[in-house]
Amino acid sequence: MPELRRMLPSSNALFVFDAAARNGSFTAAAAELNVTQPAVSRMLGQFEEHLGVRLFDRKAGRAVLTEEGELLYRRVLDGFRSIESGLVEIERRRKGTETVTLSVSSAFTTHWLMPRIDKLQKQFPQVDLRFQLISGALRGPVENVDLGMRFRDRDEPPSGGTLVMKEVMLPMCSPSYLGETDPTEGNTIIRLAETPGDWAADYSSLLTGRRGAAKALSFTDYAVVVQAALLGQGIALGWLTVASHWLLTGALVPASDRLTTTRRVCEFLPPRNRPMRPIAAEIRDWIIAQMRSEIAAIDRLYPKLGAMAACY
Repeated sequence: MPELRRMLPSSNALFVFDAAARNGSFTAAAAELNVTQPAVSRMLGQFEEHLGVRLFDRKAGRAVLTEEGELLYRRVLDGFRSIESGLVEIERRRKGTETVTLSVSSAFTTHWLMPRIDKLQKQFPQVDLRFQLISGALRGPVENVDLGMRFRDRDEPPSGGTLVMKEVMLPMCSPSYLGETDPTEGNTIIRLAETPGDWAADYSSLLTGRRGAAKALSFTDYAVVVQAALLGQGIALGWLTVASHWLLTGALVPASDRLTTTRRVCEFLPPRNRPMRPIAAEIRDWIIAQMRSEIAAIDRLYPKLGAMAACY
């Protein structure tokens, strides 16, 4: 921080720079800051002189960032957002509220968490829950959030995460789709677009009894894959981390008597750029306990599947 103070003519320079860059105009920045346009121009001129580079090109009443200005603005914007987030968090804590941000899939949020959100809020009434939603594969670093759900190959080095369950899938469809047993028709296989190969080929038979040529539906968001199965559009490969609720309610039923277990595990990871907060650990443990309880219930409902043994 002493180095930062040496590099700035004044702390106000960053606020003036941000306003001018965001508005693209010294006049608009002056109006926002409730100062005169010459004062903004003078402050930014001193800032440029201090740095030894031009931050703006002045063009026909507009202030256009130079390459150096763009570089600085990105950093200033990130810094101001981080500071603002911290101040908001302090204010929420003062009022007895904590913000917790989860990095999870849109499918998990839509099909597992939303049916339980009232229960979670009753358990954690002081929490303002936020989401970083991922529509594709759950991979990549966990940063700038409180908790992230990710999949990891069991052969990879330990990640420091907490096990949710092993990756276990089961073909699923709606009861109405399962009840349509015209053998001359083919199954409609609902796929996640980025999944390699044809998952249905791994199953010698499906419980629908259909023997005709298979058709396919493909979506890039797994939340839509599950929704299509719920609407009776075909058979989807259901991840138990997402679809357990619908199995328990009967909205989806097994379309096979066999589970598929992969080499991957589902984990909750702490953020790598800050310590795990106690409230985030409590929410993590609550979700894991809820999920384990549901897998046990599925085990009782469909004992032939062996869900508990497969998942844990």
